[in-house]
Amino acid sequence: MSATSTSAEEPRTDSPIIPPEHRPARLRAGARGGDGLGFATLHHVILTIWALLVILPLLWTIYTSFKTSQEILTEPFGLPAVPQLNNYTRAWTEARIGDYFLNTLIVVGAALIIVMTLGAMCAYVLARFRFPGNRIIYFGIVAGLTFPIFLAVVPLFFVLSNMGLLQGRLGLVGVTMAYVAFALPFTVFFLHSFFANLPEEIGEAAAIDGAGDFRTFFQIMLPMAKPGLASVAIFNFLGLWNQYLLPLVLNTERSNYVLAQGLVNLQAQQGYKVDWGGMFASVVITVIPVIIVYVIFQRQLQGGVGPSTSK
Repeated sequence: MSATSTSAEEPRTDSPIIPPEHRPARLRAGARGGDGLGFATLHHVILTIWALLVILPLLWTIYTSFKTSQEILTEPFGLPAVPQLNNYTRAWTEARIGDYFLNTLIVVGAALIIVMTLGAMCAYVLARFRFPGNRIIYFGIVAGLTFPIFLAVVPLFFVLSNMGLLQGRLGLVGVTMAYVAFALPFTVFFLHSFFANLPEEIGEAAAIDGAGDFRTFFQIMLPMAKPGLASVAIFNFLGLWNQYLLPLVLNTERSNYVLAQGLVNLQAQQGYKVDWGGMFASVVITVIPVIIVYVIFQRQLQGGVGPSTSK
């Protein structure tokens, strides 16, 4: 009886009905999340250091692109005395960065459209339809992610060369096809889960209303997977824009060079012609489109890869 009365007179200190200010100091500290606060502080410190490691070299590259070659060599971390805008003019015309930029836009733009169309259709079929060999096809495509690309470049070169897709301006077609094959496995793997998680009732309702498979895909399912499409498009754009190994092996004519090849060629010329200002300007021209795309579509990227908040 005494034990029962004691427990009745002294309620538990972790009871939700006791106000936090009346709880013991140890429990109040736990309620404030002391350990969580320390972890959050460490988390922010690490992210701040990482952000500085990324942002500071980028800022240094940008303001260095407005300096003369002499200023770059004598005062590498100093600000330019007079901004040299002609660095960008020389980079665009004399270093042919303008031509390389156009080639890159053509190749990456065409490859992105093709791979997003084929990848979305393939992922939709594999995710929504059940047929013999479905899983075998899916895992066969995903297995392409594990295949080292450098093992395929030499056979790929001979295949495209025998098809006549590496001569003249057709060389851009061969590089585009290689880009599509390179990005397709990741696109299918990424979009498969988006289409698999879409409600079955919507497709059934569309079928009842008389919509065929193509209309259901393009008018109903594809818009619902918009966050995933935006995310994988950004990832593919970044990967293809910065691709170097494939064009290095397949794109042998200088008139077809993409930006990665043009920058390497320009850097190699610095041993004979000193134009460091033009080279830094070329680097900035190459990086700016990537930054613009990420800044514009960062919300879609976060929404596509983050957890869903819909009820």
